Amino acid sequence: MAKISYSRQTIEHDDIAAIVDSVNSGWLTQGFHVETFEEAIKEYCGSKYAVVCCNGTAALHLAYLALGIGKDDAIITSPITFAATSNAALYVEARPYFSDIDPDTRNIDPSKISNFKLQIANCKAIVPVHFAGLPCDMEAIENIAKKNNLLIIEDACHALGAGWVDKNNKLQKVGNCSHSDATVFSFHPVKSITTGEGGAITTNNKNLYERLKMLRSHGITKEPEKFINKDLAFATHDPCLKPTGAGPRPTTLDPNQWYYEMHELGFNYRLTDIQCALGISQLKKLDRFTKRRHEIASMYDKLLKDHPHIKLPVCKEGVYSAHHLYSVEISFDKIGIARNEFFKSMAKKDIHLQVHYIPVHLQPYYQKRFGFKNNDFPAAEAYYKRAVSLPIYPLLTDKDVHYIVECMINELKV
Repeated sequence: MAKISYSRQTIEHDDIAAIVDSVNSGWLTQGFHVETFEEAIKEYCGSKYAVVCCNGTAALHLAYLALGIGKDDAIITSPITFAATSNAALYVEARPYFSDIDPDTRNIDPSKISNFKLQIANCKAIVPVHFAGLPCDMEAIENIAKKNNLLIIEDACHALGAGWVDKNNKLQKVGNCSHSDATVFSFHPVKSITTGEGGAITTNNKNLYERLKMLRSHGITKEPEKFINKDLAFATHDPCLKPTGAGPRPTTLDPNQWYYEMHELGFNYRLTDIQCALGISQLKKLDRFTKRRHEIASMYDKLLKDHPHIKLPVCKEGVYSAHHLYSVEISFDKIGIARNEFFKSMAKKDIHLQVHYIPVHLQPYYQKRFGFKNNDFPAAEAYYKRAVSLPIYPLLTDKDVHYIVECMINELKV
C-alpha cells in the first residue's frame, strides 16, 4: 500500500492546464488572474471584498496591521492553533494572550473569554480560530466584542468551505464577515484548496480593503485619485495647452504614466498570477472536496464510535465543518501505550499521523518571553496530551479508511 499521510493536496489535470495557460499568457505576477481569484473568493464566501496574498501568515499580519493593531495593544486567541496566529500579533508589536478551549469543540470558549480575559490592558481584538474547520460560536464572540469595543479577526485557515445554518435555514459561509471585521484563509497544500502557498483576507469594510491592498504591495498606490504630490503626479506642461493670461498653466487630469506613490511602509506579500490561476481552478472544486471530507469523517465516526478509549471530534447541529482535520483523543495512559510508539507502529504500516497542535503557550519562546507555564490552560493541555490527527483528504479511499482503522485497533490492543 502507498504511503498515507495525514493530509495532501488534490491536483488534477485541469489544475495543471490552468497553470500552463497562465504561464503561456505572459503574465506571471500581478495579472488578471489575481483579481479574478479575488472576485471568486468573495462570491463564494459572500463578502464584499477579498484580498489575496502570499500565505496565511502574511494574511494575518496584513489584517492586524490594516486594522490598526500595534505597539502595546493586545489580542486574545486560542492556545490550540499554529504559532502564526499569535506570531503575527508580535510582528506588529502587539501582545498575544490566550484563552482556554471548549473541551468538545477544541475552539476558544466564549465563556472563558468573558470570565477573566477582558481585564487585559489595551485589549484590541479577539482572534477566534476555527480549529479543524469547525466554526467557532461567532454570535457569542461578537456579543463579547461589542460590549468591550473589540475588533474580531477570524483565523479561518482551516475553514474555507465551512459554515452554519441561519434562522432561515440557509447555509452561511465562513468568510462572509457577518460577525467579524475580517476573515483570514490559507491555501497551503494541506488546506481545503491550494495555490502552493497562499492566503486571503475577506472583509465588508471598503476602507480596510483599500488599506490591505496597499500594505500587500510595499505601501504603494498607482491610483491617481489618491496621489498627494500633484505636481509630480500630473503633467503641468502639456504643449497642447495654451496659456490663458497670467498664472501657471492648467494641470491635465491625465497622470504621468510612470508615476506611483508610497504612502505607508508595506510589504511584498503579493500572490502570483500563476498561483491565482491554480486557485481559480481549485475553488471550483471546493464543495466536492468538502463533501468527500465529510464522507471520510462519517466513516471514521461509524467505525470508531464504540471504542472505549477514543474521543471523536464533535460537530454541533446547524454547524457545517470543513473537516480540514479529523483529530481524535486517545487515552494512551489507560491503554498502556506511549503515543510516540503508536505513531512509530502506524508509520511501519505506511500510515503517517500528526498532532495539531502543541499549545502555543508551551513553546519555549512564549514561555521565556511572557512567562507562560504548564497548567495555564488545562483544557488545551489535556486535549494536546491525547490528540492524534488521522488522515483526511479527498484522495483518501474508503479502503484506505478501513485499513487505517483496522491498524489503529490492532495497535491499541482493544
